[in-house]
Amino acid sequence: MDQAEGLPLYLVVAQSLEASIVDGSLPEGAQVPSTNDLALFYRINPATAAKGVAHLVTDGMLHKRRGVGMFVNDGARALLLTRRRAEFATRFIDPMLREADLLGLSVQAVVRLIEGGPAAIETEGKGPAWTPSRSRV
Repeated sequence: MDQAEGLPLYLVVAQSLEASIVDGSLPEGAQVPSTNDLALFYRINPATAAKGVAHLVTDGMLHKRRGVGMFVNDGARALLLTRRRAEFATRFIDPMLREADLLGLSVQAVVRLIEGGPAAIETEGKGPAWTPSRSRV
């Protein structure tokens, strides 16, 4: 198993389970794979897989049914979506806007780039499709 971004393996397991909750492959109320199954899948120690699952229990995403296993909590997907949207802004949008400002791109130019891709920079060979902005974004 590759460690994503240098994260501890238990966090990689937790983030993988979170992604499955968000994309719906682990719906609310569904049973989560056992720590032994996760350990086999990721080729890691079962204690490491258990730590990843415990992390999600602590975060309120999963709950244990004694003698049965771990299950996805009701509301887990909505909670994860809210958290991930906030993280998206911090991790991607804010740095992008700072870089756009350094490049002299207005917010409107960034929106055009997002909507039209790199081709939006030039329009039919007539030069830039945006006007650099000297104001702060």
